[in-house]
Amino acid sequence: MSSVPGVLPAPAAALPPRGSLLAFLRRSVGENLRFARVALVAHKLRAFLTIVGIVIGTWTVIAMVALVTGFNRSTMEAFSSFGTTLVQFQKFEPRFFGGRHHNTEEEKRKDLTIEDAEAIARYAPSIAAVSPERYLWGATQVKGNGKEANSPTVAGGTQNYLVCNNWGLGDGRNLTDLDVLHATPAALLGSDVVEALFPGKDPLGEAITINGKRFLVVGTLEKKGAAMGGSPDNIVIVPISTFDRCFPQIRNSHGDTLHIATIPKSPELIQRAIEEGTNILRARRKVPFDKPNDFAIFTSEKLIEQMTSVTNAISGVMVFVAGIALLVGGVGVMNIMLVSVTERTREIGLRKAVGAHRRDIALQFLTEAMSLTTLGGALGVLLGIATALVIGAVSPLRTATPLWSIFLGLGVSLSIGLFFGLYPALKASRLDPIEALRYE
Repeated sequence: MSSVPGVLPAPAAALPPRGSLLAFLRRSVGENLRFARVALVAHKLRAFLTIVGIVIGTWTVIAMVALVTGFNRSTMEAFSSFGTTLVQFQKFEPRFFGGRHHNTEEEKRKDLTIEDAEAIARYAPSIAAVSPERYLWGATQVKGNGKEANSPTVAGGTQNYLVCNNWGLGDGRNLTDLDVLHATPAALLGSDVVEALFPGKDPLGEAITINGKRFLVVGTLEKKGAAMGGSPDNIVIVPISTFDRCFPQIRNSHGDTLHIATIPKSPELIQRAIEEGTNILRARRKVPFDKPNDFAIFTSEKLIEQMTSVTNAISGVMVFVAGIALLVGGVGVMNIMLVSVTERTREIGLRKAVGAHRRDIALQFLTEAMSLTTLGGALGVLLGIATALVIGAVSPLRTATPLWSIFLGLGVSLSIGLFFGLYPALKASRLDPIEALRYE
């Protein structure tokens, strides 16, 4: 008895012996894939609706990996722009997405002072430079040349501000000890401020105003570029003594007003610099030996670790959502394969009548289920890659789709087909051929 072209496989006589399972798999895999394709094409809409969950789950995984990778890259680049060896002492612990909490132990801490910064510079041998800093964030009107900048950050610092914060001097000169000593109205402009106030014009020697206070541009900064959706180049730096004179409300606010930025003499001395600065501040602030620090220590590495913990939590939620979608998709695959077994009962009986073994029937339906989920996984991977490309094009995130995430998405999809297709395949293989042929 011959097989039905395009519907039934070759007679059992053409198949390898029962014991040669590996040889049988090698020879029959192409045939099973062909029959899976015929079954999928015959029910295109049903097949598409079945794999929607697989598509969504895989799409979520690929897009999530791309977003987390891009976010981590942007974070590392942003903090590296401030210098990988930066060690900063401040009043409050650095936090994301919520700032500091009021009425806590941190609110009761004493403010750091310029004298604290001078003590660190004098008594910490491992530290190369110390920069006391204050900031005026937002609500700044910086004008010059008949134009106004886009509310740049105004920083008060010393001649060490640039080296401690990994800034390069563009044109002109840096701030000096004399600028700080005499509170001169000198100003360094970031590249964004230069472009806003003096497009196509040399800003050196020009006058600007900051909230109505007059300053003289003595230098410009090298461009750093956008980071994490913001621009560090939108900044004006003035002597900290001038800053305190012009904006006394910052110094008197008893908030996190003074940051002490430091850099060690070499990267190998970071930990020693932290210990020396910590010991000096604890002694000056009279912290008992059995009490914790009443100040915070900021490093790029520490902040990157905090951001990584945030992204890991987000990733966990996204993986959970993707897992639910994949589970729903797997249940849908099992359901549709059980329906397929019922619809093709006579075909199964006919195959068994011409000599097909249980493993032949099981492998046919298992291949169909795995083909279905792999197709869904492939569509999900393509959508995930497209999502990563679109987000990378319209946002500052440097999204990327690692090769391992693609293989992971396809592998999980294939495994779901294997797991959820196994029961329908076994059920099909156990049908009695006589009863199957009688089925209407």
